[in-house]
Amino acid sequence: MLDQAANPSSPPGFDAGSWVCPLPLRDSPTIVMAHGGGGAMSGELIEHLFLPAFGAAADAALGDAAVIEVGGVRLAFSTDSFVVKPLTFPGGTIGELAVNGTVNDLAMMGARPLVLSTAFILEEGTELAEIARVAQSLGTAAAAAEVKLVTGDTKVVDAGHGDGIFVNTAGIGLVPEGVDIGPHRARPGDVVVISGDIGVHGIAVMSCREGLEFGTTVRSDTAPLNGLVADMLATGADVHVLRDPTRGGVAASLNEIAAQANVGVRLDERALPIPDSVRDACGLLGLDPLYVANEGKLVAFLAPQDADRALEAMRAHPLGARAQAIGVCVEDHPGMVVARTALGGTRVVDLPAGEQLPRIC
Repeated sequence: MLDQAANPSSPPGFDAGSWVCPLPLRDSPTIVMAHGGGGAMSGELIEHLFLPAFGAAADAALGDAAVIEVGGVRLAFSTDSFVVKPLTFPGGTIGELAVNGTVNDLAMMGARPLVLSTAFILEEGTELAEIARVAQSLGTAAAAAEVKLVTGDTKVVDAGHGDGIFVNTAGIGLVPEGVDIGPHRARPGDVVVISGDIGVHGIAVMSCREGLEFGTTVRSDTAPLNGLVADMLATGADVHVLRDPTRGGVAASLNEIAAQANVGVRLDERALPIPDSVRDACGLLGLDPLYVANEGKLVAFLAPQDADRALEAMRAHPLGARAQAIGVCVEDHPGMVVARTALGGTRVVDLPAGEQLPRIC
């Protein structure tokens, strides 16, 4: 673990232990931060505690959103909670994350987001001006994503029992006829694409939270991806899988898809679009950009014959200008993700146990 003596370049007062999420024992009898990190321990919590507890009432495909049919119409439904600290960070606020996160979960099913609910859990003593800033940014983000805020709730908890503001959003979207997107459609030969630079959001939040400086301001990439997905689908390309790599980063998303589809994924590390600022920060802090969170990127598995036209459409959209093919889906090593390194070797890109940077959304 880093400390000031071991890393004299760290800012005075910097406590690496406050952002490094330890890898706790897997049989921990209590909740630990890693249970919320989007990695292996999150999956185990859902599989071994929640689903058995829900019993016959559980009907979950464990995707970004559920697709349900109502009156002959297919709807996507998703919910998400946001507890990021700090509430405001370079490039965004918890309010923008709350909108964009749920909009993107719906978009990953190919749905056109329609409406959102908003629920606020407010800590006693939080300044009304801070709440107003978050609420205004949430409303602005909803307008930009072209969704309506149609219902909500507010609760207040005692001082010391929350970090100012927690937000939950749930959303409903319309799935167009003929669109079928999900891990069940991943096939060997699929081209794996990322829509742009990775690791930006996690580094932006961490730098702001810990007061770190990397020579340039790293801004969060939080953004609604429904327009980008619509442009991809409009080409007629056969889009098999979409996923927004938030908690656990690209590595967690690809591992989840590989496991659910029982296919292998082979990456080319040299093709990964990593900004110099993110690469330098990760190098300094011993992080792997593949595991750092994003809030405005998507991973796509595309039928090989359609990959070029889908990429062309992505690059024509502002949120996909740096889209890049980063790998392929393979028959070998089903359920496993591997990466070919710049030196020509191969390494396993495993599912993280927890989260390198907790509280990023």
